[in-house]
Amino acid sequence: MIDDRLQPPLPLPLPITRRTALGRIGAGVLAGALGGCAARGGTGLAMPVDPAATATPDLVDLARFDPRLRFDIRYASPANFMGRVLYPLPRAVAQRPVAEALSRVQTRAETAGYGLLIFDAYRPWRITRMMWDETPPEKREFVADPRAGSRHNRGCSIDLSLHRNGVEVTMPSPYDDFTPAAYRSNTATPAEALRLSRLLEGWMVAEGFVPLANEWWHYDWAEWRRYPIMDVPLEDVTAETSGLRRLPFQAG
Repeated sequence: MIDDRLQPPLPLPLPITRRTALGRIGAGVLAGALGGCAARGGTGLAMPVDPAATATPDLVDLARFDPRLRFDIRYASPANFMGRVLYPLPRAVAQRPVAEALSRVQTRAETAGYGLLIFDAYRPWRITRMMWDETPPEKREFVADPRAGSRHNRGCSIDLSLHRNGVEVTMPSPYDDFTPAAYRSNTATPAEALRLSRLLEGWMVAEGFVPLANEWWHYDWAEWRRYPIMDVPLEDVTAETSGLRRLPFQAG
């Protein structure tokens, strides 16, 4: 029988917001992105190049890397904040060290009777730009500025939750919720939802991920800056068909 009792939480690094993280990238990326480009969101916007990103990309299919993982790739369906299909296929890929760490988190989750449910991983830059262009300015703290790029574009971010016996658990808010309910500082939520979000956070941090302050589901690999911003279409990442084990989308 699995022991569900929680161990004392591990010390957590301070979560960061998208704006703070992007600000830390520095002038190098933005200078390269803005050189010769039109204004934000303009037709002349070019994909940024980060001179500090010297690691060779090594994207792996998460479903093949660890068959224990489960998936609900929201951007391959209309069940997302954009309300339409953005990905041509439900594929989740990430840099190999990210996949290795995620597999270790899955093992931690299993000891408590849970498993990982992946919503999103690598995201081509063109999709980030589309999200930015179509998001109202007052909500843009929830989407990455394409001039600097996203850690998703580097294959170093994971959006995820937990499931128990194949059933998605209840968290403080739905995925991609653009309200204060999604913030990690939100405590006005059912105790069990808060417990589970903190449980996932502890496991992810223990394996080298950094939580985002305004999205309970979003985690960045600590060494994301080493990897370049990419715009390779998901269908071109691997020629093999991904064998995803999906959970049905449930609103609310």
